[in-house]
Amino acid sequence: LIIHNRYRIPGGEDRVVEAEARLLRERGHEVLVHTRSNVELESEGFVGRTAAAWTAVWSRAGAREVLSLVRDFRPDVAHVHNVFHVISPAVYRALARSGVPVVQTLHNYRLLCPGALFLRDGSVCEACLGRFFAWPGVVHRCYRGSLGASLAVAGSVAAHRLLGTWDRAVTLYIALTEFARNKFIVAGFPPERVVVKPNFVYPPASEQVRSGPGDFFLYVGRLSPEKGVGTLLSAWRSRELSRVPLVVCGDGPLAGEVREAAALSGGAIRYLGRVGPKEVARLMGKARALLFPSLCYETFSLVIAEAYAGGLPVLASRLGAAAELVEDGVTGVLLSPGEPEAWRQAVLWAWGEPSRLSAMGERARRVYEDRYSPEANYRLLLQIYYRVLGKEVQKDVPAAAV
Repeated sequence: LIIHNRYRIPGGEDRVVEAEARLLRERGHEVLVHTRSNVELESEGFVGRTAAAWTAVWSRAGAREVLSLVRDFRPDVAHVHNVFHVISPAVYRALARSGVPVVQTLHNYRLLCPGALFLRDGSVCEACLGRFFAWPGVVHRCYRGSLGASLAVAGSVAAHRLLGTWDRAVTLYIALTEFARNKFIVAGFPPERVVVKPNFVYPPASEQVRSGPGDFFLYVGRLSPEKGVGTLLSAWRSRELSRVPLVVCGDGPLAGEVREAAALSGGAIRYLGRVGPKEVARLMGKARALLFPSLCYETFSLVIAEAYAGGLPVLASRLGAAAELVEDGVTGVLLSPGEPEAWRQAVLWAWGEPSRLSAMGERARRVYEDRYSPEANYRLLLQIYYRVLGKEVQKDVPAAAV
């Protein structure tokens, strides 16, 4: 049983849920995906906001719905991805009472930080790390800029900490990187109950795997301050990069700034807006390198895994998960976050070293096959499910053994 509460705006977590369900079904497992969406909570007025805040703490309807699914489907394992806000953490206790082991993927830092990113005012912030109640995140309105919403999130996490939900109702946690795992351990999660399993991506079509030196640099992602888009725009204002092509794909609050920068760049910057997965794969097959200038702690980056799948090297911030996913000088280059001059110099170097970048791309593809492919991920998933079931994974285990 896979459980996931979708956000108002679809994102990477939704894609991970879909990919893991597909992966398990392809290998013969019976999978039921239960989803709700935060769009359901878009009621206006005091009554609507109050109801939404209470739902974040405890949703009786969400728990009853999951209990009904458990009775009908009788799952061996429940794999939870997100429960905020419609489903609510009440489902953990409902599953535990039903005797179903629970695996929880930690896609972000929501249980440690109301804003989920360890980011405030454009800089890394760990003020709430390790606190029983994340009051700094409430004071600074770190969730959606709202005092009430921040209080609801922080209160929900603290209430379930007091109830023992995180300690007793979740069997095993999945962190996406060692970096993320360490943050949860620092916050008090038992090390033996937090394992690492990265996300994965299905490989692109063979003709989309990168070949040749690449004709441009590529940014793919949300256009928001924490993603470091401003760093790239500042770097491309220099005269030296006026002849180096940059293609930007995505949408978000900085879309207007990107569009303006593209108009003033004399053709150096092309803004394509939001594009679909097939077009992203096609662009990756023609790019010289992916640029990942994030200013925040990422728990993982699907776009880096996608780049590796297409044999594309990555220039990334030396921060959070990116510093773990990208091996400096091997599969890409690590740079200081938020420093346009460092990025300008690195881009100029990469533009003048096509053979070095091609070699990095070849190594990136091998890393993808070893760590971020469906085959590698399935083995890890199976080990995790067997562990919570108290079984040993046997060699050549049948696909539908769980």
